[in-house]
Amino acid sequence: MKKFLNLSLIIFLILFQFKSLAEEKNYHKELITDWSRIFPDQNRNAAGPKFFKYIIDKKITYKDFVEFNKLYCAVSGSLIDPNSEPDFLYVNESDTNSKICGNYYKCCIPCSCDIMKYSKVQKMKYKFVDGIKEFFVFTIKNPCNKKDFPNRVNKDYFCDGKKINDKQVYNLNDRIVIGLLHDGRSCNKDEIDYVKSHQVTGRYCELRNNTPLENLDAGMGDIFIKLAR
Repeated sequence: MKKFLNLSLIIFLILFQFKSLAEEKNYHKELITDWSRIFPDQNRNAAGPKFFKYIIDKKITYKDFVEFNKLYCAVSGSLIDPNSEPDFLYVNESDTNSKICGNYYKCCIPCSCDIMKYSKVQKMKYKFVDGIKEFFVFTIKNPCNKKDFPNRVNKDYFCDGKKINDKQVYNLNDRIVIGLLHDGRSCNKDEIDYVKSHQVTGRYCELRNNTPLENLDAGMGDIFIKLAR
């Protein structure tokens, strides 16, 4: 009888595990499958906003929204390995200039520096299939009036004339949302000190962010910076 119960328990656990795996979404595969829909011309340069718009337009739960937003770089527009670790950093809030801390999933180290210097965060409220949620998003100002709009970026993705192209990117208070700040919240002093003393977000980013634009040769370099500054 005991052996029968043990066998039944093992079978139950195996079936439960298979069910869980079947129900688990493959977010990365879905983004790869829909790549040509997101980028019809295959140009993803600095087009993190295209990913964000594609994701938030889906009828999904907040959990799905968060998981999808771990898989692309808001600065470069490139896909990120599903097992990547984020950088903990802060970005100034657009209205108050207060420092907002959180996690940022990036394709390479320089992107963390670029997003800290050239983006602002805003709190956003949105209704998902499981209810209304609030979260912080990275934003950049409207780039559509720029005379030096980077030619390696598809301007039609971002702009409709001099206005933000609401059909292609998400417009939040006349700023373009480029990605999600994960676990965003107001920073405390210890968190600010941690970011400033970290070898990447502190030392490396200080060097990168004080380097003249024409001398940058890592990450997206002048492409995102010209778009966002």
